[in-house]
Amino acid sequence: NSGVMSLLRPLLLDVVPTIRQTAALALGRLANYNDDLAEAVVKGNILPQLVCSLSEQNRFYKKAAAFVLRAVGKHSPQLAQAIVQCGALEMLVICLEDFDPGVKEAASWALGYIARHNSELSQAVVDAGAVPLLVLCIQEPEIALKRIAASTLSDISKHSPELAQTVVDAGAIAHLAQMILNPDAKLKRQVLSALSQIAKHSVDLAELVVEAEIFPVVLTCLKDSDEYVKKNGATLIREIAKHTPELSQLIVNAGGVAAVIDCIGSCGGTVRLPGIMVLGYIAAHSENLSMAVIVSKGIPPLCACLIEEHEDHIKAAAAWALGQVGSHTPEHARAVAEANVLPTLLAMYMDTHSSEDLQMKATLKNILQKCTYLPALEPLLHDAPPNILKHIVGQFSKALPHDSKARRLFVTTGGLKKVQEIKAEPGSLLQEYINIINNCYPEEIVR
Repeated sequence: NSGVMSLLRPLLLDVVPTIRQTAALALGRLANYNDDLAEAVVKGNILPQLVCSLSEQNRFYKKAAAFVLRAVGKHSPQLAQAIVQCGALEMLVICLEDFDPGVKEAASWALGYIARHNSELSQAVVDAGAVPLLVLCIQEPEIALKRIAASTLSDISKHSPELAQTVVDAGAIAHLAQMILNPDAKLKRQVLSALSQIAKHSVDLAELVVEAEIFPVVLTCLKDSDEYVKKNGATLIREIAKHTPELSQLIVNAGGVAAVIDCIGSCGGTVRLPGIMVLGYIAAHSENLSMAVIVSKGIPPLCACLIEEHEDHIKAAAAWALGQVGSHTPEHARAVAEANVLPTLLAMYMDTHSSEDLQMKATLKNILQKCTYLPALEPLLHDAPPNILKHIVGQFSKALPHDSKARRLFVTTGGLKKVQEIKAEPGSLLQEYINIINNCYPEEIVR
């Protein structure tokens, strides 16, 4: 408000190097504060001045100038675009070849903040020739530089298969994969994130990541003491599992299911989310893969997530994963039903406070269509709404005519009584099911 921007601008050209650097640093801190101030830096025509002086100055000034570019570019795609338009990318890429690791780090950071907004800006960073140099940066000895370069490669890869492919073509996967075991937690987070962003786009890219022999190494990340390493490790496995049954089978063969289940059991909140999704994706592919989740005792931790978590989107993921596990055959459905989770799911479906997504995932339909395990279904006769009741009563109408023991039990546990209390539309499918059940018994018992 006091017109500081216009006072700082001429100081960028001062004869004293420390004044130049400090002026740049001040501008960077102002721009970093909020997007209005970043906008003022752009409007004050300060960027061209920074850019043209970037090449001939010393390393301290280069770092400060890259910091200003990063501080402006982080706020919005429009501000990042302003940086691209003033020719800064070429200068930042030249800085990636600087002798000083701090300058490389500052340049890499600025490029990452530009690339993360959208695919056009990311493509501009690629076109400026940044990717091969970033791949060289992740091979440098300095941990801080490795971290930022890996993070920037992640930001470039995330938008599209084509952008991820340019990162792959530069040879990034092999170098990233080697760093999964690095003791530095922050570096591991970024490495796992970059590999996830590559693997997520297509089967081919996921296979290239797997071919870098990340299994079983990546499973050790699920036991890491750093929550983000755990989460990003599980996310990487999720991005691979979702593509094909073959890739899921490979995860199962490497002992991945047991490792993911342990991970879900040992943490809470959003850290659990990718692990829950891994189990759902694996189970969705085939009967055998779903059975691998059941045999590895994957159902109890998924049930625990439903009960323990407070966030609806995590509960919804757990409900979805249980649905995938239970939807293949009566045997699969029974494994889910025996965990006594159906009443919990029904309650979430009925709860008016549940999010739409949670209600949709908790409908039970895909489990109920396969579930012939009657003891688990009977408690639901009390509370289920008509659209779900139809599936439950339908299962009894299928099973009771052929099973005398089940028929006896159905009377003694009060199931038949509950069926009489159901109000069904005459001529509806539900009424038809009720008639079939009633026809299994003498009239006086029904009465």
